[in-house]
Amino acid sequence: MEQKNQINEVLGLTMQKLKDMVDVNTVVGTPITTPDGVTVIPVSKISVGFASGGSDFAPKSLPANKANCFGGGTGAGISVVPVSFLIIHGDNVRIINADPVSNGPIDKAIDLLPELVDKVSGMIEQRKAAGTDQKASN
Repeated sequence: MEQKNQINEVLGLTMQKLKDMVDVNTVVGTPITTPDGVTVIPVSKISVGFASGGSDFAPKSLPANKANCFGGGTGAGISVVPVSFLIIHGDNVRIINADPVSNGPIDKAIDLLPELVDKVSGMIEQRKAAGTDQKASN
């Protein structure tokens, strides 16, 4: 009689269950189309943690040839976090970050750069306008 490796069976079942729960549609979600023709496609990040263990042992009360005792288990955890959305409207495609991750002051400065450029451009325009007004009054 061939003895099966029970830890392989436990691992195989756990991996199959993980495969059933996570597929490509989990990472790149099902497109959602609005009545005005905008298509939104969610994109997610998936993290998986997995652990397993087991042992074959023979209790002292059974003869060695009749002992087929196995103890073991597995566990897994999955985290699905939306990271962005693809927005498609006609020929335009945009990506919107769901949660912008800031790694420090440089990222914050880059985020504020467009606002800074707008303010500096506005100040330059005001100075030019003020200079033109002064020349016109002289």
